[in-house]
Amino acid sequence: MPQTTFHIEEIAAEETLALRQAVLWPDHPRGFSRVENDAEALHLGGFLGARLIGVISLYDEGDSARIRKFATLPEEQGKGYGSALFSEALARAQAAGHRRVWLSGRETARAFYEKRGFSVFGAPYEKEGLPYRALERDLTTGL
Repeated sequence: MPQTTFHIEEIAAEETLALRQAVLWPDHPRGFSRVENDAEALHLGGFLGARLIGVISLYDEGDSARIRKFATLPEEQGKGYGSALFSEALARAQAAGHRRVWLSGRETARAFYEKRGFSVFGAPYEKEGLPYRALERDLTTGL
């Protein structure tokens, strides 16, 4: 049986919505997963063959970049695909000249981000009853 290869490519904002909704907010309508500035953001898709299995979006905020709506299909988590997608987003942010990258992450994913050099800042908060933390990483010291 041939092995399916993983690859990352830029995708349109609309292409992220079904996966965002299915993974992050399955009990909400698809539109809940839209972000106001989606049209201006960089969206990356992780594919196994032709199948979209992960998405991440990068928003330009001047010297900073913000990562939003990072999601990998549950059955594909823990296999390194999400890590590769996340690393690509960081590399793109750094290549674009951003000095810092930040995100709002679910508390359950905090260890994933801290393992990749992110530090918590600000107070914890909740969204839709789930605990979140803001995390950041300096990109001027390399990846």
